[in-house]
Amino acid sequence: MENFLNQTLIAVLISSLIAIRSYRRKSLNFSGAVSGFIVMTTHIAAGSRFGALLLVFFFTSSKLTKVGEEKKRRVDADFKEGGQRNWIQVLSNSGIAAVLVVIVWKLTGQQDKCLDSKELPLVTSLIGGILGHYCCCNGDTWSSELGVLSDEQPRLITTFKPVRRGTNGGVTKAGLLAAVAAGSVIGLTFVLFGFFTATCTRDIALKQFLVIPISAIAGLCGSLIDSLLGATLQFSGFCSVRNKVVGKPGPTVKKISGLTILDNNAVNLVSILLTSLLTSIACKYIF
Repeated sequence: MENFLNQTLIAVLISSLIAIRSYRRKSLNFSGAVSGFIVMTTHIAAGSRFGALLLVFFFTSSKLTKVGEEKKRRVDADFKEGGQRNWIQVLSNSGIAAVLVVIVWKLTGQQDKCLDSKELPLVTSLIGGILGHYCCCNGDTWSSELGVLSDEQPRLITTFKPVRRGTNGGVTKAGLLAAVAAGSVIGLTFVLFGFFTATCTRDIALKQFLVIPISAIAGLCGSLIDSLLGATLQFSGFCSVRNKVVGKPGPTVKKISGLTILDNNAVNLVSILLTSLLTSIACKYIF
């Protein structure tokens, strides 16, 4: 109990500092900072390794969002300085994982565990879901933020026809490679922190290295699922007045692709759910 209280106090302190810093640097607005504080505190209190996954996703994504801001300003109709995120975006990208880490924390008795389906099948599946969650989030963000800066012409994932930059469902080789790298970073973080926080036999410990290629694939899959949903269920059109790709139809907007069914947050949520499920199943059978 004392260890948990100490961990919670540390979680509150770290989360407070990061939330305040992010608000001042315009990475989060006020609602995003408050919800981010709650989510971060939950992750870190449940386990330092889960906190590390969240923070690696948050810091790398926030940093990449600010790279090439001038170019993104010209392309993105919804551009915000610093990539400022609100509470909806925060919960879309971390809410499911927050629920999963609490369940894992409860099942393991506050102890960090290795992936091992023979001993802990349910916990292994849940941790796989958490990994898939952040691989998808990181993969989608890195792919979007770096892909839009590429000189390569984006192609719509459903038809492979060239489309304007900023079109939902448009992909580039650079963006897809970025998604693979983003997933790998999440997997590497999980493995490295596990050396210090989890205890298991030598054979099981060596098998944990498989998390890295699994995470790389999960990052790519998450980005591809997001792109498929964006190309089919999310509207993209070119506005002749703003001279930009926009996400809503209008009198001055010529449709490029997609139906007006999901918005960007909904696309993110569905792609996270699907990637988490697939990664959970993969971890259950691989480990």
